Amino acid sequence: MKTDKSIDTSDMFQSIFEFPLQMKDAKFIGENIKLNNTYSDAQNIVVCGMGGSAIGGDLSKSLVKKSLKLPLTVNRNYEMPNWVNSNSIVVCSSYSGNTEESLNAYHDAITKGAKVIGITTGGKLSFLLDKNNNDKVEIPSGLQPRAAVAFSFIPLLYLLKKLNLTDSEAINDISTTIDALELARNLYSTGVDKNPTLNLAQKIYDTLPVIYGEDGSTSAIALRWKGQFCENSKMLAYHNDIPEMNHNEIVGWQENPQLLKKISILWISDKSINSRNSLRIDASKNILNNIPFLQHKIEIDGPNFTERFIHLLHFGDWVSYWCALLHSTDPSPVKKIDKLKKILSEKS
Repeated sequence: MKTDKSIDTSDMFQSIFEFPLQMKDAKFIGENIKLNNTYSDAQNIVVCGMGGSAIGGDLSKSLVKKSLKLPLTVNRNYEMPNWVNSNSIVVCSSYSGNTEESLNAYHDAITKGAKVIGITTGGKLSFLLDKNNNDKVEIPSGLQPRAAVAFSFIPLLYLLKKLNLTDSEAINDISTTIDALELARNLYSTGVDKNPTLNLAQKIYDTLPVIYGEDGSTSAIALRWKGQFCENSKMLAYHNDIPEMNHNEIVGWQENPQLLKKISILWISDKSINSRNSLRIDASKNILNNIPFLQHKIEIDGPNFTERFIHLLHFGDWVSYWCALLHSTDPSPVKKIDKLKKILSEKS
């Protein structure tokens, strides 16, 4: 198996391969964030966005969960929560700057008196931020939003630190994480038998993946993997959290056995997860046993949580890429999203 530019016509391969370089660029942007407004009386944070922009909020929240001083909510909708007010920091993240849900949420945040900061490449959001003298973090354009993931979470990590809402632990571990991924990608990008991302793709590409992660930790990675399977691989996939799935979903693995045999379960784990949740994963695997097509546990070695967490993200991007090629489908186009946007634009 090898990459095929007759299939991957927009070179998603290169976008994934350059993720460590993207991290370096995002780190530079983060280090040079300048804020003109004051945010000292903030009581909560809302990150609003959709898709590849919103996932930055989920990833950042997981990476700083032990040091975050204020509650942080990721909002994926047209309106802000009712409790948003002048003591709220709202980070509007839209890669294109033209995402209609994020633009509507921006206006709602302004109406509610929130302190707004934007992360974007430009578009209408950039115009509104400048017009209203809101602080703005500008990121590079020219990528698929989901392929610009480093720009959606690394500047946000630096922003949270600059606002004095977190410590520097995750930021300090980014440089060594980049080094580790530069080594790992040399294997993950090759069509050789010892490539674990290709091996996993070959096992699951003709199944429906269900991905489980720990709530507040690897659940953000499970959500990212789900999105990448859907957009890159053009495969339906679903995700849920441990321990929540133990209180309902696990019972559903019973009827329609012929359908269950087309489902693969991917357990996204880490050595830092709660010991009871680790036990729950192992016990759940045993209970479900041979009901699905397969079960596979993914856990990455590394010296710190930041490195292991971001490595899991990168690992999943490669799995979704190889699944796309195994289906002979171009990983870049998202024709159904484009069609939906066209329909919505005609009815605005």
